[in-house]
Amino acid sequence: MSEGKKKVVVLGNGPVGHKFLESLVELDGGKHFELTVFCEESRHAYDRVKITSFFEHRDPVKLSLCDRAWFEKNGIEFINERATKLNKEQRMVNDKTPYDFLVFATGSYAFVRPTPGLSPQTPGVFVYRTIEDMEAIIRYAEGGAKTAGVIGGGLLGLEAAKAVADLGLEAHVLERSKHLMPRQLDLAGGMMLTRIVRDMGLHVHLETKVLKVNTTDAGVCSGVEVMRGDSNVPSNMPLDMIIISTGIRPRDELAEAANIALGERGGVKVDGRLRSSDPRVFAVGEAASHEGTCYGLWAPGVQQVGVLVHNLIAEAEGKGDEVMREYSGSDVSTKLKLLGTDVASLGATTDFFTFKQWDDKTLIHMVHEDQWSKVYKKLVFNLEGTKLMGALLVGDASSFGKLLGIAHKGDMKGKTPPELLLLGSAPAAGSTGGTGTEAVDDDELVCSCVGVTAGMLRQAVADGLHDLEDIKKQTKCGTGCGGCISTGPVKGIIASKLKELGIDKKEGLCGCIPFSRKEVFDIVKVKGLRSFKDILSATAEGREGRSVCTGGCEICKPAVASILASLWNEHILEKGRNVLQDTNDRFLANIQRNGTYSVIPRIAGGEITPKMLKVIAEVGDEYGLYTKVTGGQRIDLFGAQRRDLPVIWKKLVEAGFESGHAYAKSLRTVKSCVGSTWCRYGMQDSVTFAVRLENRYKGLRSPHKLKGGVSGCVRECAEAQGKDFGVVATDKGWNLYVCGNGGARPAHAQLLVSDVDDDTCIKIIDRFLMFYIATAEPLQRTARWIEKLEGGLAYLRSVVVDDKLGISSDLEAMMEESLGNYECEWKRVVENPELWSDFQQYANGKDPDDVELEHQWVDMRGQIIPAPWLGKTGNFMPSVGKNADGVNTKDFRWVDCGRAAEFPKNGGAAVKYGESQLAVFCFADRKGKGQDEWFACQNMCPHKRAFVLARGLVGEAPLEGGHLLAPKVACPHHKRAFDLQTGTCLNDETMKINTFDVKIEDGRVLLHLPPESAVDEALATSRWTTKAEKGMDGDAGGGGNAYMVKRRLKARTEVRLETETTSGNGQTESLNGSGVEPIRIVTETFGADGGTCNGSAEAAASF
Repeated sequence: MSEGKKKVVVLGNGPVGHKFLESLVELDGGKHFELTVFCEESRHAYDRVKITSFFEHRDPVKLSLCDRAWFEKNGIEFINERATKLNKEQRMVNDKTPYDFLVFATGSYAFVRPTPGLSPQTPGVFVYRTIEDMEAIIRYAEGGAKTAGVIGGGLLGLEAAKAVADLGLEAHVLERSKHLMPRQLDLAGGMMLTRIVRDMGLHVHLETKVLKVNTTDAGVCSGVEVMRGDSNVPSNMPLDMIIISTGIRPRDELAEAANIALGERGGVKVDGRLRSSDPRVFAVGEAASHEGTCYGLWAPGVQQVGVLVHNLIAEAEGKGDEVMREYSGSDVSTKLKLLGTDVASLGATTDFFTFKQWDDKTLIHMVHEDQWSKVYKKLVFNLEGTKLMGALLVGDASSFGKLLGIAHKGDMKGKTPPELLLLGSAPAAGSTGGTGTEAVDDDELVCSCVGVTAGMLRQAVADGLHDLEDIKKQTKCGTGCGGCISTGPVKGIIASKLKELGIDKKEGLCGCIPFSRKEVFDIVKVKGLRSFKDILSATAEGREGRSVCTGGCEICKPAVASILASLWNEHILEKGRNVLQDTNDRFLANIQRNGTYSVIPRIAGGEITPKMLKVIAEVGDEYGLYTKVTGGQRIDLFGAQRRDLPVIWKKLVEAGFESGHAYAKSLRTVKSCVGSTWCRYGMQDSVTFAVRLENRYKGLRSPHKLKGGVSGCVRECAEAQGKDFGVVATDKGWNLYVCGNGGARPAHAQLLVSDVDDDTCIKIIDRFLMFYIATAEPLQRTARWIEKLEGGLAYLRSVVVDDKLGISSDLEAMMEESLGNYECEWKRVVENPELWSDFQQYANGKDPDDVELEHQWVDMRGQIIPAPWLGKTGNFMPSVGKNADGVNTKDFRWVDCGRAAEFPKNGGAAVKYGESQLAVFCFADRKGKGQDEWFACQNMCPHKRAFVLARGLVGEAPLEGGHLLAPKVACPHHKRAFDLQTGTCLNDETMKINTFDVKIEDGRVLLHLPPESAVDEALATSRWTTKAEKGMDGDAGGGGNAYMVKRRLKARTEVRLETETTSGNGQTESLNGSGVEPIRIVTETFGADGGTCNGSAEAAASF
C-alpha cells in the first residue's frame, strides 16, 4: 500500500457499490485512498434498475456499468470472490485483505416466503434478481413453457409478467392484497392499474395466497395450490413456471457473524454518517438500515454514497465535524413507466408512505378518476387546504415534478387544491405534442436521484454544454436510475433551452454521416442520389478533423439503404446495394439463431386457397422446415439453408406467391377479419379492403416495419387499433386509426378520420405513410414518431387531411412513384441467375453449410428445432490467428482461397479451410487511393458460437481522437462488433477473434494460415456447433419428447451456378456476379441422406 494512503475495501459490486467507487475515484483522484472491491458474481457491476430490458436485447453488455479495464485503469483491486469472513480486530477480510475502512454494499436478496415447493431449487421456479435469473427464465420459457405465474404484484412482479408475456407465454400475476402495488397505491388507484394491466392481456388474481407449489413425479413445477379471497377451499392453478417477486431482504449475514449491530428489520444499522457500530465499518444501499428503514430504491443509495464519500475525503484532509454531512433519510417518491403506463406516488415526508396518509380520514382528499382514459389522480391536503401532503398518479404523471416541488416546499404557489388537481391534465391524446417542458419551473426537481432541477439543466446549456453526455457529466443528472432521461423531461428541457438560444443541435446518423435521417432523405430526394458512395460524398460536410469515411458502418448503411428503397424502390440486391443491407435484407430472409433462415410468402389479408396451402406444405416437407402460423395471418417456414433459398422461392414464385417482406423494414401484413362476407355482425367487406391495402403497400420500405389491420365492425377482431394504420368499419364507411403498435412498448392507435370511403381512406393513408417515411428517425415506429412530432395528432391531421402545408399532392406523387416501381424481390432473384451466387455458403467451393451437417436438432411435437444455445458461452480469445498471444507464424503458409472477383466489394464471404470456416472481407478503395484492403478472421462469432460473421455489415470504428480508421464487422445476430485488424470486440471485452493476413496475387485471394490441423483444433465447425444437453427421450416443455435428431430431407432437385474454373483447393467455384467465366447451371438431385444421386449441366440460356 502506498505510504499515507488509507485502504478502503468495498463488499459488493452492485450498482450502489459501484457508485461509491466511481464517486471516490472522481472526487479523491487517488490522493488519499487505495480501493479494493469484492464481487461474488461472475459479472462486474451492472444496472439492476433496467434488468427487465434484458428480455429485449439479451445483451449483458448493455446493462454493464463499466468494463473490467475500468478497475485497472483507476487502480482498483478487483477480487472476484465472496467475502465470507470478517475480522474486526485485525481489520481483515477473508484472512488476506486488510482495510482501514470497510463499506458494506452487499445489497439484498430476493425474499421467498416459506411455502412448500416454492424455491428456486424446484425446476421451473425462479427469482427475479440477476442477469443469470433472466437467462434462466428465458431458457425455460423458450423450452416449451406455455403458462407462467408471477407471485407478487409490485413493480418488479408486473415487469416480470409483461416480460414472460412478450416471450409468448400466458402470464398470471398472483397478489395477496386487494389490489396491485399496495405499497405505492390506494385501492382505487391499484384497481385502475389492475384494469390497465388486464387490458394488456395479463391475468391478475387478487387476494390470492399461494399455499404450495405442485410438481410432477419428476419434481418439476406443474402449478400452484392457492386460496382465493374469503374462500376456505383451496384450488389448483396449472402453471408451467413460476417467478417469485415478493420483495427483498438485506444481505447482512457477514455483518451479523462479525457482531456488527443490525437494524430491527435487518440490515447493517448505521447513523447519519453511515457508520455502523464499528466506527471503521460503513454501509450504503439496500444493506444499510437507517433509523429502522432499509431503502430498496436506487436514489437513497446514491444519496448515502454522496454523504459517505464526502465525509471520508473530509476526514482524510483533516477537516473537523463542522464540515461533515449527515444523512437524514430519503424521499421515496417515485415516478415509473410501468408497462408503458405512468405510475407515480409522492409525499411531503416519508410519513405519507409509512402511515399511508392517502387513506387518512383526518386529511382532505381530492380525486380525479377517468375510466375512459384510464387516469386516476388522488391529491391529499391538510385540513386547511394550504399544504399538499402527497399524491397518487396512475395513467398520467405529467404533473409529478410540479407536485413534488410543491409538496416538499410546503408552498402551493397561490394555487387552490382544485387547480393542483388539474395540473398536467393531458388534452386529447396526441393533440398538442411538442416537448411540453416550457412550463417546468426552474426550481422543479427533474432528477430525484441526485437532486437536479430544471434550472440546473438550463444553466448548464447556457454555460455552453450542448450535448446530453456533457450535461450528465456536469450535473450528474441521469446517472442514477436514468428514468429522468428515458421517461422524464430532461431531453425536452435541454432541447427547449437550445431552441431558445437559437442553437441548432444537429444529431447525425452516426460518425460517418453528420445529418439526421430526415435531412439525408431530403438530400437524396432533391439531388436524385442513388448510390451510397454519392450520398457519403454529398454529406461530407461536418466531418472536419476526421479521416474521410469511405465505407460507412452498420448504422448508416441500413439507414441509407432504407431511404434509397423508399424513394426509388430499386432492387436492393443490385448495383452494390446488397452490401448495404443488414443480414435479413441481404438474403431476403430472416436469419435464425443457428444461421439458417425463415421463408414467409405473402398471404394478403390472410386469404389463401387450399391449392396454395398445399404448395407451402410440400415445400416445408421437402426441405424439412419447421412450420408455424404467424400472428399476422401468414405461414412461416423455419430452418432453410441459405443456398436453398433461391430454389425454395423458385417453387413458391412459380405457384403464384410473392415475397412477404418479413425480413424488411417495410409493410409486413394487413390483418383482417372475415367482415361482412361471412360474419353476421360485419358492416363492411374487411377482407377485400385488407387485400387491396396489402397489395397496394407491399414492398414499401420505411424507417421501421409497418403493420396494418382491417376490422369489419367495432368488435375489432383484426385488432386494427393496435397497428401502424388500421381501419374499422362503420355503417358509413371506415374509421382510420394511425400510429399504434404492439411489442415491448404497446401503443393504442389514434383516430385520424371517421366515416370515409375506400378511396379517401387510401389517399389519406398514402399521405400519412409518406410523411412518416420522410420525417421519422431510423428504426422509429410510428407510435414513437408521433410522440416526438411537434403538435402530435392534431398537427398530423392538419398536414395529411387538411393539407395545411400544401404538400398532400407531393406526398401522393412520392407514394405513386415508389409503388410504381414495385416488383417482387424474390421473383427478380429467381429470374436472374447472377443473383443466385450470393446465396452460396462458401466463396471457394460448392460445399453445403457445415452447420447443416454438424448442428444437432431437437424433435419438438413432431417438428424439428435447433438445439438450444448455451446459457453461457464464456470468454473467447484467439489461439491460432496472427493476433494470438505467443503464436509462432513460421508454420503459416499462403493458402489460395479463390478468385478475388468472387468476393463482394465492401462485404464479406465465407471460405472453407479444412473443417473450419473463415470470413474474408474486401474494403473497396478504403483510403481513397483506388486500392482495396482485405481482412480475414474466423467466421464464428464467439458470443453465441454462430458461424455468421461473413454475413455481417462492415464499416469503420471510431478510434481515439475521432478518426474513423479501424475496419470492423458487426455480427448479424446481436451486433457484436470486431476490429478486423486486432480481433478485439469493440463492445464486449470478454471476447476476441482470430484474425489473419490477406493478400491478392494474380487476381486470387491468399490467406496466411497455420496448417489445417491447427486451425481445425481451434475452429472446426463440429467443435463449436450447438449441441443439445439431453439425449433421447428428454422432456420437451409444452408437450412431446425432445431428443437429438438428424434432419431428414426428401430426395430433391437443386439448381446452382458454377463457373468452369476451380480454386486453389481443387474445388469448383461459384460466381458472385462480377467474374468473367461463363456461367453454367448445374442440376443435382440429393437423396434423403444428403448424398448426390445424379447430376447434369445445361446452358444458362435454357434456364
